Amino acid sequence: MTRDDLAARRGVETTVYQPAEDSALLARAAVDGVSDADRVLEVGTGSGWVAGEVARETRADVVASDLNPHACRQAREHARTLADESGVGFEVVTADLVSAFADGAFDVVLFNPPYLPTDPDNDWGDWMERALSGGESGRDVIEPFLDAVGRALAPGGRVLLLVSSLTGYETVLDYARERGFGAEKAVEESYPFETLTVVRLIGTD
Repeated sequence: MTRDDLAARRGVETTVYQPAEDSALLARAAVDGVSDADRVLEVGTGSGWVAGEVARETRADVVASDLNPHACRQAREHARTLADESGVGFEVVTADLVSAFADGAFDVVLFNPPYLPTDPDNDWGDWMERALSGGESGRDVIEPFLDAVGRALAPGGRVLLLVSSLTGYETVLDYARERGFGAEKAVEESYPFETLTVVRLIGTD
């Protein structure tokens, strides 16, 4: 199933985030930055499209996770289709960020987080809204992720995190550095209302 096939669900899909420009940017950075020997986790996989691209293009061992059970079902469907078409699939786990995984389990962790700054007085309770809302600052999910992800990284492991200018690029990088990560830009694209950057984070402790 292609990105276009999945993206066609946008506008009618009410429970699972479908691939868009941010997904494509993260996938590009991951395919360029992952080797076939890596064990890779994609957090917040949604439809599973990014995880599938990484598995198909790199032949790395890929695990995809999401807190949303609807997303996990759709990602498993995508993984089965990919395996039927190319002989390469990926595992899907229902999990909140990296809480379900052992210490040092992954060489690379990918995350396209919910990042839209949202009004705290609005009810952002359904699954699609939770896939988009980053709270008032846009960083309500990014910061807990950065607090936790280091534990799940193997020695020399790295994180590829998508950051929007809407969430405060330098603020996110400062938060990551305070948690022991070195940060460098992997890829970046600008759009009329935001700039999207995939940041490569590498543990320095």
